[in-house]
Amino acid sequence: MRSILHVDFDSFFASCEQHFNPNLRGKPIGVTAENGRTCIIAASREAKRFGVKTGTRSWEAKKLCPQVILVKADFERYLEITKKLLEISTSYSPYVELFSLDEVFIDLTPVLHLYKDTPCQAQQGVSLTIVRDFKKRLREEVGPTITASMGVSYNKLLAKLATSLNKPDGFAIIDNSNKDRILSEINLTDIMGIGERYKRRLNLLGIFNFRQLREYPLYLLKKEFGNVASQNLKMISMGIDESPVVSYTEETEVKSISRNYCLPENTYDKEQVLKIIYELCEEIAIKLRRLKMKGKTIGLFLHGNESEGERKTIPRYTNQSSDIFEVCLRFFKKWNLEYVRQVSVWVGNLIDEQCDTIPMFENPKKETIARLVDAINDRFGHHTIRNGRLLYAPKLHTKPNGYLADKWYRSEIKNL
Repeated sequence: MRSILHVDFDSFFASCEQHFNPNLRGKPIGVTAENGRTCIIAASREAKRFGVKTGTRSWEAKKLCPQVILVKADFERYLEITKKLLEISTSYSPYVELFSLDEVFIDLTPVLHLYKDTPCQAQQGVSLTIVRDFKKRLREEVGPTITASMGVSYNKLLAKLATSLNKPDGFAIIDNSNKDRILSEINLTDIMGIGERYKRRLNLLGIFNFRQLREYPLYLLKKEFGNVASQNLKMISMGIDESPVVSYTEETEVKSISRNYCLPENTYDKEQVLKIIYELCEEIAIKLRRLKMKGKTIGLFLHGNESEGERKTIPRYTNQSSDIFEVCLRFFKKWNLEYVRQVSVWVGNLIDEQCDTIPMFENPKKETIARLVDAINDRFGHHTIRNGRLLYAPKLHTKPNGYLADKWYRSEIKNL
């Protein structure tokens, strides 16, 4: 049986700010997006006691906690702490998966025999020596301000759930002796793989807990969710997860590329929104060319007074921003949002560019010019050369959806 350790930093972004700025320690702080958008993306423990949490608006945070301090996120500094987490993790096992900026899965199965614990601890499939030593090293090498909660089980799904049972700075084990009891006590959204949308759809079927999900007929579940998703929901309800711990140093298959931008304020100017859409298309096109890939399914998602989204598969593969924007523009013209606060552009259905057949009558200069512009921007800095549409547009600072999920950004942390 496998032994998977999940490590998750507590209130990570806020704890990092307190770590780097001692004046913030012990005070309620709310971390906002880099672009100044006044939505709390992380709250310190002190702020959480007043009810401030992720998603709280700044004015709501001030109302709940008048003394809350708002700080803009600095992901580059947070990455330094992540690198230290990876350094410590890989000293215990070579199998370390970076799940997000503040959490990792560690497969301890091959190394458990190296740690001398009591027979009872060995039967639970975990070395408490590793857990104690790991926490000690975090305090000594990172500092006491940033703590981590840990969970152990025989798969990733239950290990992550175990971590959430005893926060902050806690530790829990889920095994066959307590798995069913714990699953019967938690909410549907407490486990990895079920979000609010799935919860609402399950509730409409009369499913409000994992016992009901486990007993619900599979053929009826397939009518609502399809074959793959329904099978996955059944496995989750029984605590089954066979996914491996994939080392962060391994090359991962890129299935799609997306860019997301949350505007500093609600924007009513449609031309301004179009400029943002075009720049996101540019970023995706640059990323595709760096990865030597092309895509043919394009999606645009806008959130404002309403939410709109659509995807379309075009006849041929592309890595050109003009092609991506042309599809997005068609979507945009169909919608009539009063204002926009968030823009997302997505390209999927990817292939290696070498597998693409170049049309006989297409001018190859288009791609040659794009790569020349990429080379100049790589050497002299992003936005050195910009499309004319973006001449007077602000320079965006975006991150890939799921920071470090992007293959290009992962290259920064491989050589520890």
